Amino acid sequence: MKKNIDKEKMIKKGNKTLEEFKAFIAKGNAMDLAVGVIIGSAFGKIVSSIVDDILMPLIGTIIGGIDFTNLSITIGNATIKYGNFIQNIVDFLIIAICIFFIVKVLKKFDKHEEPKKEEEKKEPNTLLLEEIRDLLKENQKDEIN
Repeated sequence: MKKNIDKEKMIKKGNKTLEEFKAFIAKGNAMDLAVGVIIGSAFGKIVSSIVDDILMPLIGTIIGGIDFTNLSITIGNATIKYGNFIQNIVDFLIIAICIFFIVKVLKKFDKHEEPKKEEEKKEPNTLLLEEIRDLLKENQKDEIN
């Protein structure tokens, strides 16, 4: 059961898909997403360092020096390292709290924008129409005098 494959049709379809992909990549959203992923990755390293090098030693001291990573259970030939899982949950919660507070601080900065002057709030068309009105009024005054 061989199917007849139309090579030209396949090439056209492939070229169309390639063009769609190029258009997708060229859109701002894809570029913004790529930048966000790169910055997020770098930020993740910073937060992981804070968690591993600063916060976890402090938390370990507070809770009596317990290190979760070495906790495990052996069942038959399998070793279940549930301590590493607990450690990852603690890391996640600390990272989530850090991100929460960073977003909260950024929102405060966003709210403190200077209030715009009344003229800046108006649309450009409204400003233009007001200028035309004022010029017409001046011309009428000049014609009367």
